[in-house]
Amino acid sequence: MPHRFFLSSGDLIADRRYEFARDLQLKGDLAAAAEVMEQAIEVAPNFASAWFELGQIRIALGETDKAITAFQNACAADPDDRHGAGVRLMQLGAAPLSDMPKAYVRSLFDQYAPRFEAELIERLNYRAPAILFKAVLAVRVAEKKPAYFQRAIDLGCGTGLGAAAFAKNVDSFIGIDLSAGMIAQARETGLYAALEVDDMTAGLQRQPDLSADLVLAADAMVYVGDLAPVLAEAHRVLRPSGLVTFTVETHDGEGVIMGKGLRYAHGAEYVRGVIQSTGLQLKHLEPASPRTEEQLPVRGLAVVATRT
Repeated sequence: MPHRFFLSSGDLIADRRYEFARDLQLKGDLAAAAEVMEQAIEVAPNFASAWFELGQIRIALGETDKAITAFQNACAADPDDRHGAGVRLMQLGAAPLSDMPKAYVRSLFDQYAPRFEAELIERLNYRAPAILFKAVLAVRVAEKKPAYFQRAIDLGCGTGLGAAAFAKNVDSFIGIDLSAGMIAQARETGLYAALEVDDMTAGLQRQPDLSADLVLAADAMVYVGDLAPVLAEAHRVLRPSGLVTFTVETHDGEGVIMGKGLRYAHGAEYVRGVIQSTGLQLKHLEPASPRTEEQLPVRGLAVVATRT
């Protein structure tokens, strides 16, 4: 999803140069755009948005080293990193893989919330909730248990598409999302008994032990690099034989990488290992594409694990 986040430099001349540079960038005159963006930075050296956009222009020009410098300066100018310059640095291999800046994820989804469902369903053929519902049904059939859940926790709940897919099979839903904009949209659905603005791990930490039968995260783990903390908390809150189910994007290599869509991709062996290490038992791990991007299905995995 395109992320256009702007922080004014506080200097009218610098801001105008930034806008002029953006116009040049959109018209495809990248060399001129870089030059004008640098002029904006000369006027306002701590102009985070200009540094970030300069990094984007440098990438488009194939000037990776200069892009890295620009993104590093964007991070320095805005320690909260609302633009996600640090995510670009991870993708370029210029920073170690770490958690995504919370302020970046929040600003990304607050900005996106009003058009989120239309964009996902119509343009990206989003199918993660349906994939997880089918996987959970298959696991329950194999276990000869009903696919009925008294209390479910929807992590990274967004506008409520995950809860909608499971609504007939769940008595009561709690939704957790970092974006207040998304939570406001989810509230409109009437699907949730409670909604909380928080990240997934922190939101789970406030839930009592053995208090849920189902924890789901439809297309939300792509914003989490290290899955161990959130899965350890899921294990704690699940009742015996409760399920955790989620999708990830994946790659052929080992471990976790920052994918070209600026979302984490988790290797299948990594997922197996982290589920085992958190005391959960893997029940289902199958290739499944959660969405389409640039007319191609995004490679992913559907996962179901249980607390034994």
